[in-house]
Amino acid sequence: MTMSEMQTLIVEEMKVKPIIDSAETIKEIQHFIEQYLHAHTFVKTLVLGISGGQDSTLAGKLVQLAVENMRTASGRDVQFIAVKLPYGVQKDADEVEDALNFINPDRTVTVNIKPAVDQSVQSLQEAGITLSDFHKGNEKARERMKVQYAIAANTSGIVVGTDHSAENITGFFTKHGDGAADIAPLFGLNKRQGRQLLQYLDAPAHLYEKVPTADLEDDKPQLPDEEALGVTYEAIDDYLEGKVVSPEDAAVIERHYVRNAHKRELAYTRFSWPKSEKS
Repeated sequence: MTMSEMQTLIVEEMKVKPIIDSAETIKEIQHFIEQYLHAHTFVKTLVLGISGGQDSTLAGKLVQLAVENMRTASGRDVQFIAVKLPYGVQKDADEVEDALNFINPDRTVTVNIKPAVDQSVQSLQEAGITLSDFHKGNEKARERMKVQYAIAANTSGIVVGTDHSAENITGFFTKHGDGAADIAPLFGLNKRQGRQLLQYLDAPAHLYEKVPTADLEDDKPQLPDEEALGVTYEAIDDYLEGKVVSPEDAAVIERHYVRNAHKRELAYTRFSWPKSEKS
């Protein structure tokens, strides 16, 4: 069996290679970060929230390596700021510390988002808008990104995103929340390739072997991504590598891709909206 036309188009868009060389891929990502910094001389810091999960651990480590290399090679004083963004007491706070110890960032900032999120939810309630637990989870994601941009603005910085292709294809991120960033160095990787790079970098195994979770909903703490998506990352990764997956898995993946297309697009204008001859 061969790939369907839709899978072929999606694989091309998501830029995932069937096989990657760890050392070469890390070099390419670091080069991308450094080239961005060379082109944007105003940037003095790169800011990223560290959750203790695979994606932010990998992105944080690669950014730290890039800025260290830039300081050594060119003497430019650019730093990485890691941000801890708990909502109250984070259940996996110990893993956040393990990730930070592995990354060894230039600077760490902690901001508890609970007061801001709770006040926002209360203000909306007073205005007659009651948020579901799911939508409150989106408030958490957007508050975290707001904090990162505030820190970046205060330090002449940019915000680093953790979006990778296995997340991008499904739209499994909050629009204008964790989906908002200035650079996305992990795009072009799927989930297993992210694990491969962390293993190559000698990260603690429990950081990339843990069950992926967005952990945004109070009613469903630590809800696994795969349960929320209705498909495994193994199937998503296979799909992105151009392998044949079951028709059921392909249908779920493609349904997520189509339904969440708006998350991958900039705001439309009257000039960019696609018009048909019949309209």
